[in-house]
Amino acid sequence: MKICVLAKQVPDKNSPIELSDGKIALNSPVLVTNETDSYAIEEAIQIKEHLSAEVVICSLGSESSKQTIKDALSKGADRGIHILHDNANSLDPLAQGKIIADAIRNENFDIVLSGLQSDDSGNGQIGIIVAEYLSMSHASLCMELDTSEAGTIRLKRELESGWFQWTNLEYPAAVTIQSGINKPRYASLKGIMMMKKKPIETVQSNTSYDNKLETISSYIPVKSKETNYIKGSPDEVAEKIISIIKNDMALI
Repeated sequence: MKICVLAKQVPDKNSPIELSDGKIALNSPVLVTNETDSYAIEEAIQIKEHLSAEVVICSLGSESSKQTIKDALSKGADRGIHILHDNANSLDPLAQGKIIADAIRNENFDIVLSGLQSDDSGNGQIGIIVAEYLSMSHASLCMELDTSEAGTIRLKRELESGWFQWTNLEYPAAVTIQSGINKPRYASLKGIMMMKKKPIETVQSNTSYDNKLETISSYIPVKSKETNYIKGSPDEVAEKIISIIKNDMALI
């Protein structure tokens, strides 16, 4: 069995973010592995521990994205594929999905796992787009995954309003992983030392696609205070206060 995990490097949510020419200056925040991708990596490694499987980490991005692959290799993944693209974050999800699909197509993976969405753009589309271009069955918002039955994945999907759905997918299959499905492990000292011997293949992305996404502006939200005076009779004031609490603040 061959498992691919799509992992993205993103700015740490807890680090200060600076803007430069309307874009996030990637040299200012700490860069880390996307949170939901960490759960996907852990799920793949757990499958490997129960079955005979090879876990491959694939990351699209600049040279720094290779660190995301190294972190996953330290935790137990077997090898990495780095799709080198300095302007990956400026591409729309469709273009990113096409590039990733083209890079891993000949690998013939049985399972492709990815985080539900990235912490920076939050589109939640890459895993599904890659599945479509690789002609894989797919499911999103996976909260539980079972690969004990040969050739089939049984999984639990999170739906709206607290509902869940159990479904079966035949290989090859792609699944987007929801946060909380497991507890991601830390890399051990032995894993970090073994990582240095594991191969990382760098693929130069020369494929060009029409980019349909344009960022008009990026800005830090402005904090402001506003005082509204309510005038009228006591009954009118009371009625307006109730309306504000109910409709504007949604407290009752």
